[in-house]
Amino acid sequence: MSDVLATLVQVSALVFVLSSMLAMGLSLTVREIIAPLKNLRLVLVALALNFIAVPLLAWGIQAVMNLDQDLYTGLVLVATAAGAPFLPKLAQMAKGNVAFSVGMMTMLMVLTVVYMPLALPLFLSDVEVSAWDIANSLITTMLLPLAIGLLMKARWSGTADTLQPHMSQASTFAILFLVVGGVILAWSDIVDLVGTGGLLAAVVFLVVSLGLGYVSGGSDPATRSVLGLGTAQRNLSAALVVGAQNFSSEALTYVIVIALIGLAILMPVGGELGKQAEKTSALTS
Repeated sequence: MSDVLATLVQVSALVFVLSSMLAMGLSLTVREIIAPLKNLRLVLVALALNFIAVPLLAWGIQAVMNLDQDLYTGLVLVATAAGAPFLPKLAQMAKGNVAFSVGMMTMLMVLTVVYMPLALPLFLSDVEVSAWDIANSLITTMLLPLAIGLLMKARWSGTADTLQPHMSQASTFAILFLVVGGVILAWSDIVDLVGTGGLLAAVVFLVVSLGLGYVSGGSDPATRSVLGLGTAQRNLSAALVVGAQNFSSEALTYVIVIALIGLAILMPVGGELGKQAEKTSALTS
């Protein structure tokens, strides 16, 4: 039974990534994605947060808590993998700037391919990472469906508008199943983390990352929420691809646990930010 559930969770993860990327492409144009990235200050802040501050946060947590090596490895994998495909969905929940979320996600995703092979050896000893293995996974599961959606939006707008709600609904069902099934599968691993500091480290990592991004997002609430959520939500796919080729199963398990805890924290936060945005909109209208 557990093998069947594990397979279904893997399928749901793939369905979520593909459908969410396709849905984003079907709903936006290239110009809409690029436009928010013309704000140089915002781009530099996003890069500094995701590729400097968050990895250093993981290192700082290790310096204070002295985690088991496998836990620290998993934390570093998550910290160095930016550009999560779930960010646009969180941005929708938070009533944030969805176009900026897709632009930010794409930018961080592409740079992660270059960054991870360079950064991991700085934080972990005796590590060799293949940039192509990371790139291959990101291109086929994220960038390609996004590009297909953008092409359809540009060439066949009517078909794109018809297909987009179905893809968005599929991604919603897939992520719900992924969260529930993932918790069931990883429950014993989560329980085993009690007393190791692993759960506390994950929560501190996610909450501080969220706070750093949110306070750095400027005065626009729609942008501030996306930067906060986008800094805390990491690229699970990239972390797992690199982890599976180089590290222990315990480190991979911790990556999955962090991802589940992240969803448990960030989905309610996104919903609350969305409620606040609606209240603000109602008061100003």
